[in-house]
Amino acid sequence: MSDIKKLLLFIFVTFCLIMPVYAASNYLVLLDSVNIRSGPSVNYKRLELGKLGSTYNLKNDSLISDENNDGSCDAGWYEIDYNGGSAYVCSEYVRVYTSSESDKTEATNTCEAELKEAGFPSSYWSGLCSLKSKHPNWTFKPIITHLDWATAVSKESPCGKSLISTTNSEYLDSTCSIKEGSFKAASRKAVAFYMDPRNFFTEQYIFQFEYLKYEPSLANSYTEAITKMLNNAAFYKFHTDKGIDFASLTTDAGKEKDISPISLAARMYQELGAGTELVNLYSGEYTGSNNTYYGLYNFYNIGVTDSCANTRTICGLTKALKNGWNTPYKAILGGADLLSNNYLANGQFNPYLEKFNVAPVKESSIFLNQYMTNIAAPSSESSTTYNTYNKIGLLDSSFAFYIPVYENMGTTITNNSSGATGGSSASEEVSDFAPTSIITSSGYKHSGSYILGIDPSTTVNDFIGRLEAVAGTGNIIVKDKNGNNATNKIGTGYKVTIKGATESTFEVIIYGDTSGDGEINPLDLLVVQRHILKTESLTNSYQTSADVNKDNKINSLDLLLIQRHILKTENIKQ
Repeated sequence: MSDIKKLLLFIFVTFCLIMPVYAASNYLVLLDSVNIRSGPSVNYKRLELGKLGSTYNLKNDSLISDENNDGSCDAGWYEIDYNGGSAYVCSEYVRVYTSSESDKTEATNTCEAELKEAGFPSSYWSGLCSLKSKHPNWTFKPIITHLDWATAVSKESPCGKSLISTTNSEYLDSTCSIKEGSFKAASRKAVAFYMDPRNFFTEQYIFQFEYLKYEPSLANSYTEAITKMLNNAAFYKFHTDKGIDFASLTTDAGKEKDISPISLAARMYQELGAGTELVNLYSGEYTGSNNTYYGLYNFYNIGVTDSCANTRTICGLTKALKNGWNTPYKAILGGADLLSNNYLANGQFNPYLEKFNVAPVKESSIFLNQYMTNIAAPSSESSTTYNTYNKIGLLDSSFAFYIPVYENMGTTITNNSSGATGGSSASEEVSDFAPTSIITSSGYKHSGSYILGIDPSTTVNDFIGRLEAVAGTGNIIVKDKNGNNATNKIGTGYKVTIKGATESTFEVIIYGDTSGDGEINPLDLLVVQRHILKTESLTNSYQTSADVNKDNKINSLDLLLIQRHILKTENIKQ
């Protein structure tokens, strides 16, 4: 071999050794249910509706302009490998990954160097720098959680802690029966997808990390932004039709409580929706319960937990009554006050942290005090916020985004036959919380030695699952009225032993369930009637459950309320 050939070979080998290794194919992940099309515009045939979380290899890293140029996909289309051929997906609904990102350790430009210096791992650089190139005024700050990734996902994955509406079976926890309407229990893979910040480094979804304090530099834009955000919402139209300047009220409340008015509007839209389903919460005109709640408002669904699924109006307006929300402004301001004091002050200062409480000020509240069970709520709110800012040209304002960083994020999260919590990774240690705190953190209530707030027909597994989401696996024991391990439905008279900082046993009360079978039916009417006629006496928890209206008397009014519940004209409040 000649000296020249030897020199060239040496250079080639050395070059290969010092160059970082990049995989040949990059891939993308769908951030929503997205149409997969045969060409780069909406005029092309839809090949299928891609499922949220699905992955596809990229055939071309470069974006392809929308052929129609009609605004249907302004950001452009990606060409993907589809059944051995090509297909196209709008880039606005995907996150692109470079398979070598986790191996990339050296910053190659100023943006990456700044992110590295700030504390972001290299797997965050590509997505954030892409956003930075489009919006130089945006700043990104890491929240270093010091949490192991797999452990954090496990803590957020117990049965019923997160709900999801999807047809993707991998994102559903088949072992957990908790559901609300179309929403079912989310699996570990679903939790991992929505918890991973890197899946949401797009213009549309980055706003779930937006710092939610009032920003004086945007003061002149807030009212217009809220008007454009809410103009199609029924609750907004209801009040503006009455001459109420709803946008200005929201802006004033945000300024007073030092919280972004945009976030308040987005939260109201998220909780009330665009339709009239929750009209009783926002109209102030509810006349049920003898007009007890007339003239009250609750724009944020505050107080409406999963256990209130069938009694949203009463739960929401009871919260309004307690807080004196008897004008629209008081309700907007009061909700802003609760969000500010209960969430922002606890370090939960963006929608992501309000859902996944991974860096609280109070260490004892980690993984607790979470605002919503809908796992997609942060990204949904983010999309609403983005669309609003985009409509009025505010996207290039100075926004700050605070983004969590976990340790060992290369760990793959999988589902298994044990359900969402997943085998040995599930929490099995005894909780540091007192049993009463475990009860309230799970969405239930306690009074002395009683546990309350349980909906009729709740299964024992769902009941235990909700408590174990706080207490840890294996720390809840439920016995039926005969002292046997409980199965089927939780009922009045059942005994619940909770192991926490101490160990306590509570007795279940479900108002109206006087027979202890976990349901409210004609048998309960008969039992209460016999008690009133003194042919059979109720005692202890059964007697308490018969006092449906909680006036310390058992009489014909209680019979009437049970009858209305059976006929589905009015639900008994638990």
